[in-house]
Amino acid sequence: MDGAAGPGEGPAQEALQSLSQRLRVQEEEMELVKAALAEALRMLRLQVPPAALQGTVQPAPTRDSPAAPPGLPPTCSPSLVSRGTQTETEMEMGPSCPGPPGLSNGPRAPQGASEEPGGTQLEGGGSSSSGTGSPGPPGVLKPAQPPQRAETPRRNSSSSSPSERPRQKLSRKAASSANLLLRSGSTERKKGTSTHEAPAVYPALCQTLDFLHLIQSPRHPWGVGGLMLPIVQVRKQAQRGRGGKDPLSSPGGPGSRRSNYNLEGISVKMFLRGRPITMYIPSGIRSLEELPIGPPPETLSLDWVYGYRGRDSRSNLFVLRSGEVVYFIACVVVLYRPGGGPGGPGGGGQRHYRGHSDCVRCLAVHPDGVRVASGQTAGVDKDGKPLQPVVHIWDSETLLKLQEIGLGAFERGVGALAFSVVDQGAFLCVVDDSNEHMLSVWDCSRGTKLAEIKSTNDSVLAVGFSPRDSSCIVTSGKSHVHFWNWSGGAGVPGNGTLTRKQGVFGKYKKPKFVPCFVFLPDGDILTGDSEGNILTWGRSLSDSKTPGRGGAKETYGIVAQAHAHEGSIFALCLRRDGTVLSGGGRDRRLVQWGPGLVALQEAEIPEHFGAVRAIAEGPGSELLVGTTKNALLRGDLAQGFSPVIQGHTDELWGLCTHPSQNRFLTCGHDRQLCLWDGEGHALAWSIDLKETGLCADFHPSGAVVAVGLNTGRWLVLDTETREIMSDITDGNEQLSVVRYSPDGMYLAIGSHDNMIYIYSVSSDGAKSSRFGRCVGHSSFITHLDWSKDGNFIMSNSGDYEILYWDVAAGCKLLRNRYESRDREWATYTCVLGFHVYGVWPDGSDGTDINSLCRSHNERVVAVADDFCKVHLFQYPCARAKAPSRIYAGHGSHVTSVRFTHDDSHLVSLGGKDASIFQWRVLGAGLAPATPSRTPSLSPASSLDV
Repeated sequence: MDGAAGPGEGPAQEALQSLSQRLRVQEEEMELVKAALAEALRMLRLQVPPAALQGTVQPAPTRDSPAAPPGLPPTCSPSLVSRGTQTETEMEMGPSCPGPPGLSNGPRAPQGASEEPGGTQLEGGGSSSSGTGSPGPPGVLKPAQPPQRAETPRRNSSSSSPSERPRQKLSRKAASSANLLLRSGSTERKKGTSTHEAPAVYPALCQTLDFLHLIQSPRHPWGVGGLMLPIVQVRKQAQRGRGGKDPLSSPGGPGSRRSNYNLEGISVKMFLRGRPITMYIPSGIRSLEELPIGPPPETLSLDWVYGYRGRDSRSNLFVLRSGEVVYFIACVVVLYRPGGGPGGPGGGGQRHYRGHSDCVRCLAVHPDGVRVASGQTAGVDKDGKPLQPVVHIWDSETLLKLQEIGLGAFERGVGALAFSVVDQGAFLCVVDDSNEHMLSVWDCSRGTKLAEIKSTNDSVLAVGFSPRDSSCIVTSGKSHVHFWNWSGGAGVPGNGTLTRKQGVFGKYKKPKFVPCFVFLPDGDILTGDSEGNILTWGRSLSDSKTPGRGGAKETYGIVAQAHAHEGSIFALCLRRDGTVLSGGGRDRRLVQWGPGLVALQEAEIPEHFGAVRAIAEGPGSELLVGTTKNALLRGDLAQGFSPVIQGHTDELWGLCTHPSQNRFLTCGHDRQLCLWDGEGHALAWSIDLKETGLCADFHPSGAVVAVGLNTGRWLVLDTETREIMSDITDGNEQLSVVRYSPDGMYLAIGSHDNMIYIYSVSSDGAKSSRFGRCVGHSSFITHLDWSKDGNFIMSNSGDYEILYWDVAAGCKLLRNRYESRDREWATYTCVLGFHVYGVWPDGSDGTDINSLCRSHNERVVAVADDFCKVHLFQYPCARAKAPSRIYAGHGSHVTSVRFTHDDSHLVSLGGKDASIFQWRVLGAGLAPATPSRTPSLSPASSLDV
C-alpha cells in the first residue's frame, strides 16, 4: 500500500490488506486464463465433462524432492490410461516428479514407494494419482525395477499455515489448467483428427502458455513455482499441432482408420471407442522387436462339421453317384459318406466344398450324379461391402468350381434350383428371393442367361424341369402351382421367353402352401400341400380356342386327391421302383405310396428329431431323412431310423473342451446342452436345460461341468449320469462366463450385473459354497482367466476394463495393475491384455472379437471374430495389427473357439447358423495330432480362404 499506516493498523494488518489486493488481481488474471482455455476448447470442438476438470498434476521436482527409483530416468511423460472403475481420462506423472506436500491431491509417496502407474479409481469415486514414469524416449523399451510397496503417510490437512493455503489453492488451479491443455491435445488425437487441421487453435494455446510462463515466475504476484515442466509439455503439445508428428500416437492420413496403438516404454496403449486401454509390458521383454512376427507355422484343416440346415431350408439333401450324401450348413456344402465302420455312430467321413462367401440356401444335383449346383444368400463383408448372391456349379469328385452363374443378377439370395433332365442337364433354372421372385433359365456350360420373367409376389418354394420335356418348368409355393412354357430362343442369350399357366384347383380346396412336388414316370405331377393332401395333376391337351395362353402344347389339371398326413406335407420323393415317399410335418410320418396312391408302408420319426424336411434314397432300401431339428437320419421303413448327423437349432454361445478327452460341450438359445465325441464325430448325449445356456466349463477332473444360464442360474451336472448336482442363482441377469481354477478348488462366475461370484468347490466338484464376490467392474463381465497358482483372476468387461483380483486374499481388487504384468495364466481367454492386443483389427469398435483362446502349449492363439472368420495368430501376439491365418466357413458371427486338451483340434461355434466346426491343427511346433478314427478327406486346396 502507498499510504502510511493508519491508527491501529500494525504490520500484520498491512500485510493482510496487501494479500487481499493480490488475491483480487490473481482472480482477475484467472478469469483471463479460463477465457483463453474456453476459446481453445471451443475451437477444438471438445466436450470435456465437468468431472474431468478435477484432475491434478504434480509439479516439477524441487531440490528437496526424492530421487527417482533405480532404472528409471528422471523424466516425466504424460500418458492416458484406463484404470479400475474410472470413467474419465486422467493424466499420469511419474514418481520422479513429486511436488511439495501442499500441492498433492493425495498422500505423498516417500522415496522408493509407488502406486500403480497412472493411479487407480477408488470405489468411493476418489482417485490416487501417484505412479511410475515412462523410462526413456517413447517407443523404446527398457527394463524397469518393479515398484516396491511402502507405507504412505496420509497428508495432514492442518499442516499448512493460513498464509500458504491461498498459494496452494492457486497452484492447484494453475496445474489443473495445464492438465486441461494436455488432455485437449490427447483427446484431439484420440478422435483421429489430424493436428495440422486446426491451425486457428495454436495462437490461442500460445497466448495461454505465455501467460502461464509469466505467472510461474516466483516474482509474479501468484508466487507459484514448480510449473515449468507441465508448461513445457503443454508447449510441446502445441508445437505438434503445427504439423509435428506425435511419437506416442499416429492418427493416420485423411480418410484412413486411425491407429489404435500407442507405445510408451513400460506400457502399450490401444484405443477402443476412443477409450485408452493401458497394458503393461512383462519385465522379460526388453523390446517388442524380440517378439515373433508373421503368421504362425501351424495351420487348420476342416475335419468335421456338426449339424445340418433343415430348420428353414428345402432342396437340401441328395445322394450322389458315388454314394455320398450331399447337404449344407452355414457356407459349407458337406459330402458325407455313411458307414458303420471305425467312425462309430457317425460313421464314414466328410469332405467339404467351401467356395461360398455366405450361407448356402439350396442345392441341385446334375443328372450325371457328379456335378452339383449350390446357391447362396446375399451378405456383407467386414467393410460393409455387399456379397452378391450367386450359384456355383462344381465337381463333387475334385471339389473344383466349374462355373459361376448369376453374379449380380439375383437379389437377396437364391431360393430354388433345378437342372434340366432330358437334355443331360444343359440348362439350370433359378428362382431368386426378390419381391417378384424372378425365374430365369441359364446355359450351364457358358454361364449365360437365356430367359427371365417375374414369377409371383408370393414365396416360391420349389422348382423343377419336366423329365420328359425341358420346355416345361413347374414352380410351387404360397397358394399356387405354376406351369411354365419355355422357348429357348435358339440358345441366344436373352432371346428365350417364358409363359405361365396357373394351376386351377377348382372344386378342391386351395391350400395355403404347396411346399413340394414330384414328376411321375407317366408325366403326371404329384403335389404335397399344407392341408396334408397329395394332389395328382394330369396332362391334357390344351383347348383349341385358348391355346394355353402361351401356346403350350398341353396343360395340367387335378385328376385325383388323397389325404395323406395330418398337417403339412414337407417332402415327396420318387423311388427307383416307381413308388413315392411322403414326409409329414405335424405327424412326422414317412409313408410309401403305390400306384393310385395306395399306402404300402409307413414309419414315424421320433419326436425329438422333429418333422420330416427332406428325403433321399440311398443304396438298396436305405433312406436318408433330414429333419426340421437339424438331424440327418439313416435307416428304412421296416427297421426304423437312427441319427448319423445332429446339430443345434438356434444360436450358439457356450463351449468348453474336456480336460483329458477329445470331447467338448456346447449350449445355446435352443436350450439344449450337448456333449460331443470328437473322435467318433457323434453326439454323446443331450439334455433340455429349459433355459438358454450361454457358457460352460469342465471341472479339472472332467467329472462334472458347470453351465451358466441367461437368468442368473448356474448348474453343475455329472458328465456321466447327467444328474444335476447343484442349482444356484446369482443375481437376475445373464451369466457370460464360468471358469474353474486350475486346481478345481474354486469356481468363478462372471455376470452381467458387473460382479464375479467366487465359490469354493468340493474335491469331486459336486458341492459349492459361496466364497466371495469381486466387486469393482463398471460394466458386465465378458471374459476371465485364473492364474496358474489359482490365487488370482484377470477379467475383462463390456467397457474394455482389464482388472486383476486376489481371490486368496478375499476377492480383493489389485489396484496396482503394474504388479500383474509378469503373472502367468493357466488359460488365456481374455480378449484384452498385452499378450493378445495384436489380434485387434485397426479401427475396431470393441465388438469385433467375440472369443479368444490360447493353445495349451502356449504357441498359438485362436480368435473368433464378428465377420464369420476364425483366425490363428502366434502367441504372444503383442504387435499392432499382427498377421494371421484366416479361415472361412461359418455363415454368421463366430461366437467361441476352444482347443482340445492335446491341442490336436480346435472347435469353433457359429452364432445364427448354429454350426459347429472341428478343425485339425497341423504344422510345426505342436505335438503330433492324435489320429481321428475318421480320416480327413478335405483337400489342402480348400483350407485357407
